[in-house]
Amino acid sequence: MAGGSPARKLLPLVAPALIVGVGSSLLLILLSGIANRFQELLWDHLPDWLGIGAYSSAWIIIVLTAVGVATGFVVWKVPGHAGPDPATTGLVDPPLAPGVLPSLALAAVLTLAGGVSLGPENPIVAINIALTCWLGGRWIARVPTPVWLALAVSGTVGALFGTPVAAALIMSEVLASRPAPGALWDKLFAPLVAACAGAMTMQLVSHPQFAMPLPPYDSVRWVDLLSAMVVASVGAVAALAAVYLFPHLHRWFLVIPHPVPRLALGGLALGLLGVAGGKETLFKGLEQVRDLASHPDSYSAGRYAWMAVVKLAALAIASCAGFRGGRIFPAVFAGAALGFAAHALVDTVPVTLAVSCGVLGVLLAITRSGWISLFTAAILGGGTALLPMLGVALLPAWLLVTGRPEMELPAEEAA
Repeated sequence: MAGGSPARKLLPLVAPALIVGVGSSLLLILLSGIANRFQELLWDHLPDWLGIGAYSSAWIIIVLTAVGVATGFVVWKVPGHAGPDPATTGLVDPPLAPGVLPSLALAAVLTLAGGVSLGPENPIVAINIALTCWLGGRWIARVPTPVWLALAVSGTVGALFGTPVAAALIMSEVLASRPAPGALWDKLFAPLVAACAGAMTMQLVSHPQFAMPLPPYDSVRWVDLLSAMVVASVGAVAALAAVYLFPHLHRWFLVIPHPVPRLALGGLALGLLGVAGGKETLFKGLEQVRDLASHPDSYSAGRYAWMAVVKLAALAIASCAGFRGGRIFPAVFAGAALGFAAHALVDTVPVTLAVSCGVLGVLLAITRSGWISLFTAAILGGGTALLPMLGVALLPAWLLVTGRPEMELPAEEAA
């Protein structure tokens, strides 16, 4: 029967998808756990032993510069050289050679532990893609590489966000850019199995929480439509400034051809920015957003806006200097800080709406992914009442970013 043919093709993929999803999640948990232990050593234990303030100006500059030097040595000396120039890579790229992965994992741990303003998403997705395509191709040769790649991406994204929805949205955009015959949900079926397995593994092992401790937005007002569009558009414009600066920063850093002094300079610049922005602007940003959300009235509008500017600058510098990491989570911090600034400036703008729309606008400019921007903004706000507002706010922000340069350079511009 013709109707049964797709099912017969999909069912054999269930077991591989489950294995890939669980494995992708466990590798993320392992990488994050190692980075967290190293972070505690650098920022808690070591300063105590030395009698130095953990987040004093001197310690922030010392640690970030040292992490830059260490990352430079990884890029220079460790086989694989931590993969390609991160300024030329995105979230979903072709598989790397397996020999690259140890150096990439080491560079990612240094980034996450050292306070660099990048997240784990790009390195862990690249690692899981490479391992899945390499091992999967040996295990079941008849499954093509693009299928293994889709399973790895979905399993990892499901684990990163703790839900398969984010993976489905990302894969729908990937599939739209690479059209192929067949029903959309047939093509999404196996990736969704991997995403569910990755998300469930993460929920059972780590219990991630993405919703912020903000008051619920449950009373929709007409005036909030204007507020939502303005905040999202301001976030998009602010992030576009970093996007336009990106290629210039990259060229400036490439003036230093050797990775050790280049990354040392990048680490020093990040340390100075960390001193200027405060400890809240260090690290990938998700935990720091949660801290700000616990006391949203702690800072002035100017202070919040300054945090957003510092975070966007740190995000651009980190990628251009050669640190290995992703841009989604620091972009979330920058957008949230802009949202807190909007609420502090005009307190009639609901703080939850402002934060979600700020995140939406910044993510649109940084990732150029409408679905992942909308999804992330919605889960941070923690309520379905935000969705109509976010949908309206997305439209003018998208008009501002569409057709503009992206925060990803052509590979030929790599060092």
